[in-house]
Amino acid sequence: MTRLHRPSAGARQHAGPLTYLALAAVSIVSLFPLYFAVTAASSTQSRIARTPPPLLPGGHLLQNLRTVWHYNGPGGHTLALPMANSFIVACAVTASTVFFCTLAGFAFAKLHFAGRNVLLVLVVATIAMPPQLSVLPLFQLIAALHWTDQLQAVILPGLVTAFGVFFMRQYLAQSLPTELLEAARVDGANTLQTVWHVVFPAARPAMAVLAMLTFVQAWNDFLWPLIALTPSGNPTLQVALAGIGGGYNVDESVIMAGAVVTTVPLLVVFAVFGKRIVGGVMQGAVKG
Repeated sequence: MTRLHRPSAGARQHAGPLTYLALAAVSIVSLFPLYFAVTAASSTQSRIARTPPPLLPGGHLLQNLRTVWHYNGPGGHTLALPMANSFIVACAVTASTVFFCTLAGFAFAKLHFAGRNVLLVLVVATIAMPPQLSVLPLFQLIAALHWTDQLQAVILPGLVTAFGVFFMRQYLAQSLPTELLEAARVDGANTLQTVWHVVFPAARPAMAVLAMLTFVQAWNDFLWPLIALTPSGNPTLQVALAGIGGGYNVDESVIMAGAVVTTVPLLVVFAVFGKRIVGGVMQGAVKG
């Protein structure tokens, strides 16, 4: 019988040409929307309206970027204020979501208390509820608190998410050995010390993934900020761009330039958290 050749541990494996072709095709399909956005942002309104649309960049990118940046909205502000508001909201929501979801995920995964499974089912069940159902009672709440057109009206509903709790619970249940927790207790560590010195270091890869997903969702959130904030008051970036495109003479090239501006922080987030995510995946593969 012919023995199958199995690569030795640590041996470098080389991909074939079909693998490179598949990766190239996936990369082209994934990057084409971003490329088309840059192409439209570098064009004029008349050039975008052509049939078929242009596929090569034009020469008006810097001009359109200056136009959208110095656009004076109904409140007389430029795009700097909405961008700062979006950054504050996204960072606050991301930090609170990662912190509270990690604590809740650890509690559901490793602590034993009455009603744990029932509470977990209730938390997971809220994922199936459409967010549009909570818009009216949520708006009544912030109106009663006099938070209309203030950033805390957008930050407060996103302090913790059911998806984040479930995600962290599943990760910690599989990746955090109970022996580490017992060893920390034997060394005299209390619950807070155990969370800080054992749980958080073990959960860093999942926390990086959750932080990236949360930041992207908070940065791109449109429905609730549009209701809670106004373009003429204290808008986020998405609400401000909606105000730019809400006139009678809409210039799609300027709007696409604004879309390019909103994409840059997301690319930075992917660049920052990408290595941590890959490192966490490789760490889990080695442990397995």
